[in-house]
Amino acid sequence: MSSPVNYTLTGNIGVIRVDNPPVNALSHAVREGLLDAFETAAGDASEALLLICEGRTFIAGADISEFGQPPREPFLPDLCDRMEVSAKLFVAAIHGTALGGGFEVALSADYRCASPSARVGLPEVKLGLLPGAGGTQRTPRLAGVEAALQLMTSGAPIAAPMAGETGLVDEIIDGDLLEGALDYVRKLLADGAPQRRTSALAVPEHDPAIFDRFRATLAGKARGQVAPQAIVDCVEKAAATPYEDGAAYERQRFTELMNGGQSKALRHFFFAERAAAKIDDLPKDVAVRPVDSVAVIGGGTMGGGIAMTFANAGIPVTLVEIDDDALERGLAIIDGNYAGSVKRGKLSEDKAAACRALITGATDYAQLADVDLVIEAVFEDPNLKKEIFAKLDAVCKDGAILATNTSYQDVNAIAAATGRPQDVLGLHFFSPAHIMKLLEVVRGAATADDVLATCMQLAKRIRKVPVVAGVCYGFIGNRMLQPYAAQTQLLLLEGATPEQVDTAMEDFGMAMGPLRVFDLAGLDVGYKARQSLSDEQKGDPGSYRVPDQLVEAGRLGQKSGSGFYSYDENRRPTPDPEVHRIIEAAAADLGVERRTVSDDEIVDRLVGALVDEGRKIVDEGIAQRASDIDVVYVYGYGFPAFRGGPMFYADNQGTA
Repeated sequence: MSSPVNYTLTGNIGVIRVDNPPVNALSHAVREGLLDAFETAAGDASEALLLICEGRTFIAGADISEFGQPPREPFLPDLCDRMEVSAKLFVAAIHGTALGGGFEVALSADYRCASPSARVGLPEVKLGLLPGAGGTQRTPRLAGVEAALQLMTSGAPIAAPMAGETGLVDEIIDGDLLEGALDYVRKLLADGAPQRRTSALAVPEHDPAIFDRFRATLAGKARGQVAPQAIVDCVEKAAATPYEDGAAYERQRFTELMNGGQSKALRHFFFAERAAAKIDDLPKDVAVRPVDSVAVIGGGTMGGGIAMTFANAGIPVTLVEIDDDALERGLAIIDGNYAGSVKRGKLSEDKAAACRALITGATDYAQLADVDLVIEAVFEDPNLKKEIFAKLDAVCKDGAILATNTSYQDVNAIAAATGRPQDVLGLHFFSPAHIMKLLEVVRGAATADDVLATCMQLAKRIRKVPVVAGVCYGFIGNRMLQPYAAQTQLLLLEGATPEQVDTAMEDFGMAMGPLRVFDLAGLDVGYKARQSLSDEQKGDPGSYRVPDQLVEAGRLGQKSGSGFYSYDENRRPTPDPEVHRIIEAAAADLGVERRTVSDDEIVDRLVGALVDEGRKIVDEGIAQRASDIDVVYVYGYGFPAFRGGPMFYADNQGTA
């Protein structure tokens, strides 16, 4: 089999080409091919070497098919060191993306040139790792300490022009990259440019206090994560010691992280996200339907966010409301959201205006006759939803996809209100819909294969992470919230305080503790839902006694200024002795003897409640696989990715 690395002479320049589709990943064969090319070039007439890649990108990172396999020589750190000690001037030419190990290879060259559209980065932190082939040592020598720390602890790539400003890229090449890079190498030779081994450069002067500042920032921003702090340690070592010592330290810390639980969890999640996009029983050759226009029924916060999601992806949207006043309010919400995005620097004014121009309003369902997809996003009234779907059935063209954004309701019952149940499914967005990445794609009993395939593909187009769910009350995520919420209330009755429960879960890594979440959502939402349930359906009285009493006392959550906490004008929570009194009185009324509850017990019981329900969901076929549940809970409910998701965490902790 031919090597994915090719070496040729172009005049006095040895050109090393990597051609390993689709992203020129650093497979074992690529590493071997590069080493062979270095050895060949060492003995020929070339005066300089140029490393460039075929296809749509430079080396975009490691070969994920080799994850979890024993490493094979040549190892990447050795390859980078071998590249750096070449006796000939070495230039890397970057296009597309140079990420992780791919960028570490480029950093080992004497000089780097890049297309203006190229992006470079060191995203290893997202897998609970640090750059392990000299990245933590070479980057600060070129870019300085602050830029290096920002690049590696965020894991976010930067554009080539910005990389040029920091010193990570030396030349921007307009036009054809190969011709421009060859001209650049010729100019370097003509100018007598010296070889410039990155490892031999001194780290630029910096404030030594920057390391502690980054550690303090990361302690909050990346709470509980070990890899970002290890990166700071390695960069500090780069600033204080010779390259060889820093590289040895980097390798030691890389190995610790690779063998640690957090990287194992994040690598699991990396593959879980990709597996979630696959539907086991869906034919691979199923054709998808075109979706070039969308309508959203309901202009509230959720409907507006959904409309923005499609507009941001360049898809025209019609927002439908009951009358002109409601439509005006809905469009005003969207205008405010776009203004906020511009103010926060998330969108330019021109981009926001272009997206907003794709959203039009309507109050007449007849205007939906030609749209390809309709998403209903009204409040959770099953009869209203059925009424809307009956109207859509009458006006929408054949082949239009009809979706409900319901969080809980029976998608099959909604589909039955139409004469085309095969065209109906659930598309459950999470609020705020234009920001949250998760999309539960709810497959009804009659949902056609091409409808399902279309919406899974569409999810990627609108930059969502899709997970397929079957039909049940609450689907995957919200169904699991019920026992989680119930266990939270039982912990309060047994002796925990709201602030202890929330702090324990936030220290565990949750984005927000459960009681803060309930206050944010509004305690009256659950209260109203319980009013229509029988005592048997409500379950253990302890699971709702306290929140019911809070609502009846006018404490609805943040929107009323008080719930499980009291809130100031900036919605900052403060523990409230009155809530403690209500909890203690409810416990006495229910005959619960209060005791000391440990933080570990809180975490075990709350995660255990999620896991227990999750196992039932998998057993019932509501979720295709346990890892899909992990994706739902990380992207939709703030479960820490560095724990791998609730199902992975339980399996690795032995949680019964």
